Amino acid sequence: MNAIYILWLRQLKRYVRSKSRMVGSLGQPLLFLVALGFGFGPIFQKAGGGNYINFLAPGVIAQGILFTAIFSGIELIWDRQFGFLKETLVAPVSRFEIILGRTLGGATIATIQGIIVAILAILVGFRPNIATIPIAILFMFLIALLFTALGTAIASLLEDFQGFQLIMNFLVMPLFFLSGALFPLSNAPNFLKIIARVDPLSYGVDGLRALLVNTSSFGLITDVVILVILTALTLAIGSYLFSKIEI
Repeated sequence: MNAIYILWLRQLKRYVRSKSRMVGSLGQPLLFLVALGFGFGPIFQKAGGGNYINFLAPGVIAQGILFTAIFSGIELIWDRQFGFLKETLVAPVSRFEIILGRTLGGATIATIQGIIVAILAILVGFRPNIATIPIAILFMFLIALLFTALGTAIASLLEDFQGFQLIMNFLVMPLFFLSGALFPLSNAPNFLKIIARVDPLSYGVDGLRALLVNTSSFGLITDVVILVILTALTLAIGSYLFSKIEI
């Protein structure tokens, strides 16, 4: 448990020290909120969809969590190249504790990022259900756990930054755009509905909408169950891949 806490704390310290990373990761969510929220808002309202910022904000919050969580895997490659990982692996702790500590640290950072994005969304007009915000934060942490574990699992297979960034860019944008974060799934073509059901981020976006604006396509219980199962599977796979890293 001590090793898990140390690795968790180390991840948080890295985040606090990297002010440029903190500010830079807010640019894209803010752009979506302002450009899409105000740009497509009148069209969405005329089509009978209601307040588009209220619809869009949970998806943008999930996007902020996704990007921060999944790119936390790059720190594993950094540690691998500069020697810190070797020092960690020779310590008298299990590799499962190491990956769990890193995953919890990355998930905590991603959740903080999601909260900051939510505050920005409120400043531009988002009006969430105040009573469910504490539960929504716990749900954000669940989303963050899944995608931090995924980023760590992929990073365990790679040894260079370029390969990781290429794979992440190929993976992250489709996960976001096909999750229903920007459009209602109820009116989407059937093939998009099928893709959305395969996309794990869809359940994160849907769960946040259920909690924050009382709108859901799958149901909150379904969202939670699927995310918990996927998180457990991804963490197990990531632990196995991490255990195969050679010093």
